[in-house]
Order: sequence, then C-alpha cells, then structure tokens
Amino acid sequence: MHRAGFVNIVGNPNVGKSTLMNNLVGERVSIITSKAQTTRHRIMGIVNGEDFQIVYSDTPGVLTPNYKLQQSMLDFSQSALIDADILLYVTDTVESIDKHKEFIQKVQKLDIPVLVVINKIDLSNQEALEKQVETMAALIPKAEIFPLSALRKFNIQNLLKRIQELLPESPPYFDKDALTDKPARFFVTEIIREKILLYYQKEIPYSTEVVVETYEEGKDLVKINAVIFVERENQKGIIIGHQGKALKKTGTEARKDIEAFLQKKVFLQLFVKVEKDWRNKDSKLKQFGYQLD
Repeated sequence: MHRAGFVNIVGNPNVGKSTLMNNLVGERVSIITSKAQTTRHRIMGIVNGEDFQIVYSDTPGVLTPNYKLQQSMLDFSQSALIDADILLYVTDTVESIDKHKEFIQKVQKLDIPVLVVINKIDLSNQEALEKQVETMAALIPKAEIFPLSALRKFNIQNLLKRIQELLPESPPYFDKDALTDKPARFFVTEIIREKILLYYQKEIPYSTEVVVETYEEGKDLVKINAVIFVERENQKGIIIGHQGKALKKTGTEARKDIEAFLQKKVFLQLFVKVEKDWRNKDSKLKQFGYQLD
C-alpha cells in the first residue's frame, strides 16, 4: 500500500513556517530570515519514502493586504486551505493566538486532519505552554497539537510520524526523485531575494523583486543574469550602494549559496531597474509569477 498527500503549512508571518518546512523536507527549500513576509509564493517540498510521498507546501504568512502583491500572497495562503489532505497550522509561543480570526474560522470548518504546531517552545516555560495548548484546543477543537522547536529540531520526528500515519492511500503525485515543483531558476531568485532581506533595511526588501533574465547551464559553469526591480530611483541607489559595494556584496553572497544549491560554479551578474509601483500593477505581478483573482 502506498500513501501520498498534500500537507499545506499555514499561519501568521514570522512563526517559523519556512524553518519547519525545511526541517520536514530535509533540504533548504524555503528562504528563512527574521523579517516578516519572507515567503511570497507557495513553495512545494517533496519527501519520498518507499511506500509514501509527502508534498509539503510552504505559504506566505496570513496578513491584512495593503497592496496587490500582499493580496496575491494572501490568496496563496487561502488556496492552501482548499487543496490540502492535511493542514499544518503553525503558531508560536510569542504571537497573539487570535490574530486574523477570519482565517482561523476557515480552519475550524475544514473536514481534513488539522495539526496545530506551537513553535518556539524554547522561548517559553511549561506553565505558559500548557495554557497555550488549552487555548488552541478550545479554538480548534478537532486539531491535534504539537509543541515543538523547529530551530532546535525538537519534537519534529513525532510530527513527521503523525503526518505519515494520516496520509491517504494514493499513488505518488510526482516522480520519486523530485524534491520540488519549482525550477532551479526560481531558487536562484529566492536566494538573491534572501540576501536583499538580510542586507538592506526598512522598506527596501519589500519593494524589490528579482527576475532571472538569462540562465545558461554549461557542463561546469552556470551563467546567470538577474534583475533586481525596485519602485523608486532612490531605492536603486541604495541597492547599488557607494561605488557599487552593496550590490557586489549581495551578488557575492548569493553566488556562494547558488553554487551550493546547484553544485556547480556560477557566474552571476546583477542589474537594478526601476519599475514604479510594481506591487500594485497586475501586469507586473503576473510577469513575476503571482496569482491574481
């Protein structure tokens, strides 16, 4: 008997969904930073065993949208409620549990197994954690609750065991050697975007999008040209930095991670272009791969 299913990971921003996803998959599939709204797309990570296949899906954090990009990010999260076989609702010991009540109400109505993950228990104490478990049990009564620390890899094996038990009988959905549904180019843009999130302050990372314009794979070398889009001229100056030093640092650090990901030498060139108000332009959002109603 073979089991397979879609396990979708949802929750508010910054609760550790991407860290959990990478631990469950065993590979670095989602980018992780301490900044909210790091994940913008639904990213699949596929785990294969002899008699099972788990298709994990990391989603953007649930938020109240202020512009069309954020609406698209929320749509990715909402769609994860529709096509899941098992739902992982991730919260943590720090956030207010009843944030985004409307989303929780949708979770309450689901007819699929819901596993509530209370992450970051290393930042809590026993008494506070017990109280939080009680609150979540009252909020989503049919859910099973798993306190864990994704960062410390604590209690993840118990969660993984339960996911495997709950998988429906099914043939695999993807080839057994597949790791993700996304092409290599996608992960190149994510790695570059991660460096921008790490190295630039305030609004700059949220005003940028990365597009790979050319990707030429040779036997020993991959040549990549990528464009960093920003919304305003002054943002372009900040991304490039004095004498181009900031952009050079971003490119150097991104190239190292891309080489590790592709297991090949990489020649990476980064360019910066201004696309005014791209976060509110349907045509640009579609070009950048976001779903729109």
